[in-house]
Amino acid sequence: MTEANQLSRRERQIMDAIYRLEEASVKEVMSNIPDAPSYSAVRTLLGKLVEKGHLHHKEQGLKYIYYPTVARSDASQSAITNLVTTFFGDSPYLAVNSLLDMAAAELSEEELSSLEKLIKRKKQSKSKRGS
Repeated sequence: MTEANQLSRRERQIMDAIYRLEEASVKEVMSNIPDAPSYSAVRTLLGKLVEKGHLHHKEQGLKYIYYPTVARSDASQSAITNLVTTFFGDSPYLAVNSLLDMAAAELSEEELSSLEKLIKRKKQSKSKRGS
């Protein structure tokens, strides 16, 4: 399978739509991407995504239904790793700091408390492994 960062903008839009929908026909994909190209163009792009190993398809009546080959959680982990590597010099600290700066005003007290607890658990886990 090719890496997600090697997908074209349209291919990424299609993958985003299919992950949201879990599975989709050509028409469903078209109605879930901005400024969708023609039916045949979307069908061609879906075929390329199958060839690249990002999608599988099954027949349902006279149409194909496309679904991802990789679970969304695995794909999101891969995307985050790529983002941290590419834009934050492999530093999760810098990435988290940037996200917090971006969302500081929108985070509720409950969310901030949950983040504090998560950090505390990570520290405890790290100290147990270091012992």
